[in-house]
Amino acid sequence: MFLTLPTALTWTRIVAIPLIVGVFYLPLAPQTANLAATLMFIVFAWTDWLDGFLARKLNQTSSFGAFLDPVADKFLVCASLLVLVHLQRTDVFVALIIIGREIAISALREWMARIGASKSVAVHMLGKLKTTVQMLALPFLLYDGVLLEVIDTHLWGNVLIWIAAVLTVWSMIYYLQKALPEIRARVK
Repeated sequence: MFLTLPTALTWTRIVAIPLIVGVFYLPLAPQTANLAATLMFIVFAWTDWLDGFLARKLNQTSSFGAFLDPVADKFLVCASLLVLVHLQRTDVFVALIIIGREIAISALREWMARIGASKSVAVHMLGKLKTTVQMLALPFLLYDGVLLEVIDTHLWGNVLIWIAAVLTVWSMIYYLQKALPEIRARVK
């Protein structure tokens, strides 16, 4: 099923990237651009949950959807991180950790699938926790202000993105350890 409602929702995350990036190039007040980017990120990130829910509920799961979903997530996260580095709202080191891990684990999963061992690097709760913390940190950093006159989103966003970076490394080590027996067996 190439084009279903769940797959269309997944595509919206990819379409969202130039919108989120582009809002910072429009002649808008910084607070307006921040709010617009934050709201767009939240809405488009929410489609990640929604497309999975609908795919299962409507029995519209597909191998194409299973491929596209993580790709869309990675594009959205990586583009947002690059914008945040450009705006000097997060450290380039954090972006390198997160983006580097995404590339490494995607390559590992592809290789493991080719050798018929994809179950050893299946999504784990640690990876889901990493994604959740990232998805909380990014809108805070995009907003970059004081929320409800109490919450310093820049401060909390940076705390969360560093926690996400630690979880990123931890989950990468976990996946590499799970794949290591297969890697050793194939490299001999």
